[in-house]
Amino acid sequence: MLRKREAQSYDEIETIIGAGTVFQGTITAKGTVRIDGGLKGDVVTKGDVVIGDSGKIEGNLEARNVIIAGQIQGNIGATGKLEVAASGRITGDLRVKSLIIDDGAVFQGTCRMDSNSRSSDAEKELKLGNA
Repeated sequence: MLRKREAQSYDEIETIIGAGTVFQGTITAKGTVRIDGGLKGDVVTKGDVVIGDSGKIEGNLEARNVIIAGQIQGNIGATGKLEVAASGRITGDLRVKSLIIDDGAVFQGTCRMDSNSRSSDAEKELKLGNA
């Protein structure tokens, strides 16, 4: 049985790509997106993005806060915080306000930290859609 806190967190997720599912195309959302399967394309949301342990993205990502436990090959723009778990792997450039990388995580690319990061600036900088 889910604890109340876990249930509330799950209810807030509006878009889920489940493990074993592969989606090709662009995801545009207003709320939280969770990727546990594969995605070949970009994610653009005003909300948060969670890439689970089994999640893999080949494309760019633009969101408020991002948590990565899986893999992404592409550029990331986060107007808030980017957290990379020990199992996380990033190959691409970052533009974030705050960055946390756990021991064991892999990051290959460049990072630009911007305390005044805005989505439109990040999109221009990372050239979304041109990965």
